[in-house]
Amino acid sequence: MTYARTEPTDQEPDIRARPPLVREFLLVAGLFLAYKFGRRAANGHVEEAFRNAGNVWDLERALHLPGEGAVQGLLLHSQPLIHAANTYYAAVHFPATALFLVWLYWRRPRHYVRSRRVLAALTAAALVLHLLFPLAPPRMLPVAGLVDTGQVYGPTVYGQTPATDTMANQFAAMPSLHVGWAVMVAVGLIVATRSRWRWLWLLHPALTLLVVVGTANHYWLDAIVVGAMVALALAVFRLPLSARTARPAPARLPRPAPWGSGEGSPVPAYADGAASRVFASAVPAGSAGSVTVPGTFAAAGPPPSFGAAGPASGADAGSQAPARAGAAR
Repeated sequence: MTYARTEPTDQEPDIRARPPLVREFLLVAGLFLAYKFGRRAANGHVEEAFRNAGNVWDLERALHLPGEGAVQGLLLHSQPLIHAANTYYAAVHFPATALFLVWLYWRRPRHYVRSRRVLAALTAAALVLHLLFPLAPPRMLPVAGLVDTGQVYGPTVYGQTPATDTMANQFAAMPSLHVGWAVMVAVGLIVATRSRWRWLWLLHPALTLLVVVGTANHYWLDAIVVGAMVALALAVFRLPLSARTARPAPARLPRPAPWGSGEGSPVPAYADGAASRVFASAVPAGSAGSVTVPGTFAAAGPPPSFGAAGPASGADAGSQAPARAGAAR
């Protein structure tokens, strides 16, 4: 049985699955603005945020999670390293997610629709949790004894006075959207591509986790909670069957018709046309018997070694025997 080699069905973008560009731009921009204004509306819960921070810190110690200070201690051994971590925290989060969506929209439209839905649902759920559970980051918690690396070494995206910061809500540590979006970027690219190196995209959320913890902007529990939220969103918004990248069943080549099916003799391609004429010209004119082109059958009738009425008999058979014997010698 012969099988034809096939490629994944989504190697070329399905233009019909691509949503209108203007509509998508307005939708994503609207969601982003709604989230930014929603975070700012959650400002002002200072006492509750610090009380929740103490509870989270105690819960982590009860669960025997590693201290955030262990990661920060590794970064503080090198000023260029801590500066690079602060830059990664400030500069990679939004651009990486935006480029991820743009690439999916252009190259994997069906994957784009699902990823956009997951990111929108994750961000909306995170905003609700920010409103219900304000949380001061570990860099603000005195008992943690951590350094605000952004303020000390730079760069930073936050103001020096968290309670009056008009650019961002610094009491929205739970959950960590830095980690959540990074996980979704990695998962989306792994699912949408077929390269053997695609699993290296997992380095993005792993590095993001080390950065947000090492810069004392998030607790371990912030990452654990957002990981569960991403898993739930992925389960709710399942990938359409037509967009999955698994290889389809191999296509089977059509089998040749049986020789006795009445659909014509199985003549190879090389045995017809000019090839047949060349072969026929090589046979001397007036040769007895019929000529059979290789790969074909002769016309119906007895083979040349037989007479018209059957095999040679009597004197004819006797006269042919010496000739055959001479040929055998």
